[in-house]
This record gives sequence, structure tokens and C-alpha cells, in this order.
Amino acid sequence: VQLVESGGGLVQAGGSLRLSCAASGSIGSIFVMGWHRQAPGKQRELVAGITSGDSTNYADSVKGRFTISRDNAKNTVYLQMNSLKPEDTAIYYCNAHDMTGGYWGQGTQVTVSS
Repeated sequence: VQLVESGGGLVQAGGSLRLSCAASGSIGSIFVMGWHRQAPGKQRELVAGITSGDSTNYADSVKGRFTISRDNAKNTVYLQMNSLKPEDTAIYYCNAHDMTGGYWGQGTQVTVSS
């Protein structure tokens, strides 16, 4: 499984960005995908996840501002981020899990200026 993220960048506080994660390879058995982030000096944390049955979960810090979704036809998962805050600044990583293990993308930088 290969995961490629895109859509990061620099945005002012209060702005929006949409991240994309395109999956390829042996993706038929993936049962959950998600976004994690890691800020400088901090541990990587879960931001949002979505299952193959479209159940979603979010970190408390992003509830009501971020939305995770998927387009099965494009094998792509999205993270719509609204009302961005400086504390959302981090490298955002896409990940996926199947019965054999977990997979990670290379990450995309999101920087929110105040």
C-alpha cells in the first residue's frame, strides 16, 4: 500500500485547507484510514479516522472544524480543515491499516499564521 498526501500549505488563522491522501497498491483489504499530525517537539497524534463502513472519529481539538471523508472511486481520503488555528500547525500524515499492518504517507506541512 502506498499513500501520497497533498494539499498542505500556509494559511492565515481562520482559513481553510483540504488535504488529500491517494492510496494505491493492495488496497482492497484496508479497513480504516486516518490523518495524524506531529508538531515540532510533540508526539504524533490522531486527528481523524474513517472506517470502510464510513464511521468517523475526531480528536476533541478538531471536532466541529475538521471533516474526514472518502471517495472510493478515487481511492482517496480527504481532510477538510476549517477555522484553522496556529496550534493546528504540524506535519499531517495519512495512514491506513489492513490485516497485515499499518502504512504511512510521507507527510504534508500545514502552517497556520496568526
